[in-house]
This record gives sequence, structure tokens and C-alpha cells, in this order.
Amino acid sequence: MRLFIPEYQNPVLLQRADPWVYKHTDGYYYFTASVPEYDRIEVRRSQTIQGLAQGEVSVAWRKYETGPMSANIWAPEIHFIDGKWYIYFAAARTTETQDGLFDHRMFVLENASANPLEGEWVEKGQVITKWESFALDATSFNHNGTQYLVWAQKDPSIKGNSNLYIAPLANPWTLGAEQVMITTPEYEWEKIGFLVNEGAAVLKRNGKIFISFSGSATDFNYCMGLLWADENADLMDPASWNKLPQPVFQTNEANSQYGPGHNSFTVSEDGKHDILVYHARNYKEIVGDPLYDPNRHARAQVLTWSEDGFPVFGVPVPDAKQEAKA
Repeated sequence: MRLFIPEYQNPVLLQRADPWVYKHTDGYYYFTASVPEYDRIEVRRSQTIQGLAQGEVSVAWRKYETGPMSANIWAPEIHFIDGKWYIYFAAARTTETQDGLFDHRMFVLENASANPLEGEWVEKGQVITKWESFALDATSFNHNGTQYLVWAQKDPSIKGNSNLYIAPLANPWTLGAEQVMITTPEYEWEKIGFLVNEGAAVLKRNGKIFISFSGSATDFNYCMGLLWADENADLMDPASWNKLPQPVFQTNEANSQYGPGHNSFTVSEDGKHDILVYHARNYKEIVGDPLYDPNRHARAQVLTWSEDGFPVFGVPVPDAKQEAKA
């Protein structure tokens, strides 16, 4: 019997960058992402990935007028941990940069409701790390009973914008041990425009823990790389982590897909396929700073697997003729 492989009409959702999709045990897909205004966190849900554009939507949180959570609300992720919902996000005091860096820090919201579109989102504060420096793109996963946090941060002693770090969590908003670095930009494809490793997403399959991440500037040079560790390895040992020397997902001019990245992983409606969710633009040339170009659209496609158990990302598929509405 031939296995049905789903196809999604892209974009799934217009003007939603850094898309995060999580399929919960209630059968719903929960979605959040950066909005073009960078001023709020939305959560929406649908029983299908394609239906997210028309799904229920709620504003979970809005930025402050001043202070550490008053500017550039970036890359929220929604997670379900120990019976409660959590949103990790990055926020800054100002839209200005210093020495080429924004002043983002990572923050956490908590919601005890069964449906995270309802109830109250409570601020749990900043995730305190080793340095008081540029930090963003927190993601979390559980392995062998330990909840981990992976995120991007600037080490003041290392040239560049951000590296990726991992630490176990004492609770969803507090590190339980000192962080260790698992990747820093070293290949040319990670260093175009800026030296960047960011936007981590975790996928556990085939005896391995895979972490995808994004590198370079957020224009057409933006692309994705891949780390992996053996599931029995010490995840807090940097030597446990391996990195492919080439990007796994990048601009495809033939399909008019530019700067794909900052992805998440979910599963298909029937649970039989891994799904890659990411953003990309459908044009190459950008006027002004690409961070303020709103047309990074959320997209989805099936992720396949090689015989040796590694994910095969393929190329970003072309847009469908009918585009979704934000």
C-alpha cells in the first residue's frame, strides 16, 4: 500500500517569521511567530497545519512602553512542560544597536489553562544566563527525564553575534547548571553579513538528537545548518555534538525561495511524517534592513530521512498560486 505523503500550500501564513508549530495531545496545532510590528505575542490553533491562517487566534501578551520588554519582541515559542504552557521569547529595551548588537534578553510566560488561548499568561521573568549579553531564540526539549534549554547568545570574548548554548533547567525559567557552547560560526555560510548561529529546533529520531539552526544575515544568505549527538551521549559535553560542514537548507532561486530558516519541527495530521516549518521570502532584493521587511512568510513541507538515519531537508518548495492571509 502506498504511503500518503501530505503536501501543504505555501505560504501557510503570511508575514509570520520565526514560526513555531507544536501539535498537542488534544489534536490541535499551536502556532506562534514574530509579527511584523514586533509588539506582541500571538497564539493560534487549528486542527490542521493548512488551517492555521484561518484558525482561532489570541494575543497572549503585549510589549511594555518602556523597560526591558518594550522593543523588538522576537521569535516566541510555545511549549507544554509538566502540565503547563510556556512561551519563551526575546525582548529588548530599544530598537537601537550598540557595536552592531541589539540588547535582547530571554523571557518566559506561563499559562496553567488547558487551552493556552484562554486563561492568564503570567510573566516568570528573565532567563538568567552566564553573561548579561545579547540572548534570544530559546527552545526547550526533554531527554531522559531532564528538561533542557538551547539558545543563542553573545559571548563577550568571542567575535560575532551569537553562538548556541545548552543547559539543563531547574524549572522552565531557571537554568539548573552553567551553560556550555555547542556551536559557534566557523564555516563561511554561517558568517555572511553577520557571524550568527541562532534559531535552534530539536528533533529526536533514530538514536540521535538533531538540532537545526540558522546562520548568516536575515536576507537571502540566511540558511540552516545541523548539529547532532548520540542519544546516550552527555549532552552537556561539547564534544558530544557534531556539525555538518555544509548547510542543509538554503535559498533556491529556481523556486523563488530566499533565506529559508528559523524553523520548527512538527508532525503531519496523521502522525506519520515529520514536518519542517520555516520562514522564507519569495524575492531576493530587499530595500533597507531585512529585519524590517515584513514578508518572511511561514511555510511547511515534509521532512524525509536518509538510509543512515539523518533528516533530508531538500529544497524550499515554490509558492502555491493562492496565498494565505495573515
